[in-house]
Amino acid sequence: MKIPEQPRSFELWINGEWTPSEGGATIPRMSPAHDCEVTRVPAGTAADVDKAVAAAKASFESGTWAQISGAERSAVLYAVADRLIERKEELALLETLESGKPLTQAGFEVEWAAGLWKHAAALCRHLYGESCNTLGAGTISMTLREPIGVVGLITPWNFPLLIASQKAPYALAAGCSAVIKPSELTSATTLLLAEILKECGVPDGVFNVVTGYGNPVGQTLCEHKDVEMISFTGSIVVGKAIAATAACNLKKVCLELGGKNPMIVMDDADLDSVVDAARLGAFFNMGECCNASSRILVQEGIADEFVKRLTDFANEMKVCDPLEDDSKIGAIINETQEAKILGYVQTGREAGATVCMGGGKVESKKGRYLEVTILDHVPADSPVATEEVFGPVLSIVRFQTLEEAIAIANGTDFGLSAGIFTNDYNQAMTASRQLRAGTVWVNTWLEGHAELSFGGYKQSGLGRELGSRAVEEYTEEKSILFSLGKRQPWW
Repeated sequence: MKIPEQPRSFELWINGEWTPSEGGATIPRMSPAHDCEVTRVPAGTAADVDKAVAAAKASFESGTWAQISGAERSAVLYAVADRLIERKEELALLETLESGKPLTQAGFEVEWAAGLWKHAAALCRHLYGESCNTLGAGTISMTLREPIGVVGLITPWNFPLLIASQKAPYALAAGCSAVIKPSELTSATTLLLAEILKECGVPDGVFNVVTGYGNPVGQTLCEHKDVEMISFTGSIVVGKAIAATAACNLKKVCLELGGKNPMIVMDDADLDSVVDAARLGAFFNMGECCNASSRILVQEGIADEFVKRLTDFANEMKVCDPLEDDSKIGAIINETQEAKILGYVQTGREAGATVCMGGGKVESKKGRYLEVTILDHVPADSPVATEEVFGPVLSIVRFQTLEEAIAIANGTDFGLSAGIFTNDYNQAMTASRQLRAGTVWVNTWLEGHAELSFGGYKQSGLGRELGSRAVEEYTEEKSILFSLGKRQPWW
């Protein structure tokens, strides 16, 4: 794979076709790994959002998608999954060039995304209501699940195609029409997804893409009276702002807002297994992952040995150009994020943590690369141990008892995921029940399946994605009551 000689330019995708932005301004995307322009997308306007929402509303009200059978929608979504795999190399390259992640990882993510489209395709035919036959001889009732209408989908820069695929196929499976706003940093694969949807038979207007900045594109989408629901993945600050905006017209929201995920390591754990999982959990996608195990709580008796093994293992990870086959850690998304990460490393030092490895930049002629960083003896209440770093920085916090570890684990505003490594059944079950998180892993980390719901406790979000009820998030429930025979008079 090579860097393109010219950046790839896109237009908006509205009503089934490439459409220029009303404003005409564009956003150039510089590759974080190569310091050259790789894509250029429109800087969408409020007028562009209005046009996209109007197209989505018209398609929804026409019933061309919302009123066809689940079997017909299912066939289209299966075709999308197959087409994603056919265009895997093209999608993976664009994602790597825009995000800086290793190309091999981007390829796996395309496959993972295709799997989500297949899961949603299966659910198209399994969206059920209920009936009630216990209301008396003269009454019978049923409930229906109906698509909520036009939905706004707002996705982040760290897993652009994958997170779009955690939302869009389920909204479409329900029969909704959608307007999606990808991050202005990583828009290309979402725009190509729109093209793929049309190729596979999604009617015009059902799926629209407006690129650009949070203000005005995201803001207008959240405020729009014809958008019935917003599904957002991103920061707590923006998520709270979206919830407040949605409250003005009682729009439904589904929010996934990140985490500070604790991995608890008990002294009876299989250290070889833990070290491998810790390395994956902390440094996968350069640590730019909401499920990152960015703080590991280690029982004091094995802490020194664990740190030594992990440091030796982490030293084997190659930080380099993400287009190289053996790249494990790619480039950091932008200068702002790089400065934030280095700032957290400094706060760790100031709090008394020991820097076991890394802590700075990797020398490179091009791009932004940070060293894999491990901090030991990190105070449990320090910012680097309680706030989301979103970089290749691992904080190790030591503890004495399981009760102490659970208290530390639950002692943040987040509650997305958590985990424990132990060979003791009682300890595993105790932690699984007491950890305040939407996902708890036992003797594994970052293992995900479309069949399991995903979402967080506390300030990690509202609602759930994936799982058997993923499509229900994009529906309204309607009760229908039938009176049989002659109706009883009121008076």
